[in-house]
Amino acid sequence: MKNLPLLTLSLLFVLSACGAGTASRKAASQGSEEQAVAAVPEPKRVVPTVVAEYPHDLQAYTQGLLWADGTLYESTGEYGQSSLRRVELATGKSARQVQLPDRFFGEGLARVGDSLLYQLTWQEQRCLVYDKRTFRQVGVFAYSGEGWGLTANASGDSLYMSDGTAWIRVLDPATFAQQRRFEVRDHRGPVTLLNELEWVDGKLWANVYLTDLIAIIDPVTGWVTHYVDCSALETRITHRRDTDVFNGVAYDPATGRIFVTGKNWDKLFEITVEP
Repeated sequence: MKNLPLLTLSLLFVLSACGAGTASRKAASQGSEEQAVAAVPEPKRVVPTVVAEYPHDLQAYTQGLLWADGTLYESTGEYGQSSLRRVELATGKSARQVQLPDRFFGEGLARVGDSLLYQLTWQEQRCLVYDKRTFRQVGVFAYSGEGWGLTANASGDSLYMSDGTAWIRVLDPATFAQQRRFEVRDHRGPVTLLNELEWVDGKLWANVYLTDLIAIIDPVTGWVTHYVDCSALETRITHRRDTDVFNGVAYDPATGRIFVTGKNWDKLFEITVEP
């Protein structure tokens, strides 16, 4: 090897050390990420049991579903067709309905307190606030990004909002200010396209858009603990468009009843799930 000046040798040594350090840090970082993903156990896959079927309006492009005070509420989407509805379970017909302005695309729906309903909009960055009894709009909140799913926890002191990514925002119902946010992951990594949300016995249930799956999420860790595979429900509905996907979960905490449906489906199902 040729003799090199001391300065050159020193520089080579430093560069070599930096390279080794960078490679080491990169390897450590990759190892940490792999370890973090590997730390999430593979979710258990469960199949629901259908205990009852009810009619569902074929014109209802379901974006949000909610059970409150013995009554089913539904938010529907599509521009020029979006609505908020109080639905008769036995018939699937609207007992009360209000149309959204044509510029709004209705999305997730949540009950706040005893008297309010919050309805997200898709890209309009507005949450519409209604009197639950009269459906009169009494307020509005602004937010950034898209609105997909919305639900409140059991105590009602936090709202959980999805935006089509793997991230869930936790919001203050009084101000719509973000309290925190967390990423939803399973054993493979981030779970994206989280859609309609429901709070069920301390867990967050989320429809995974364009699938027949409901992800059951631990709201503390963000980990998916179970997937509810509802694909068999498709054999019980009439022919549908590719866009008429599974979406909508409602839970009655008083009785434990769970209801699910899809966009423009002709049926709404009451199911039981045994994790």
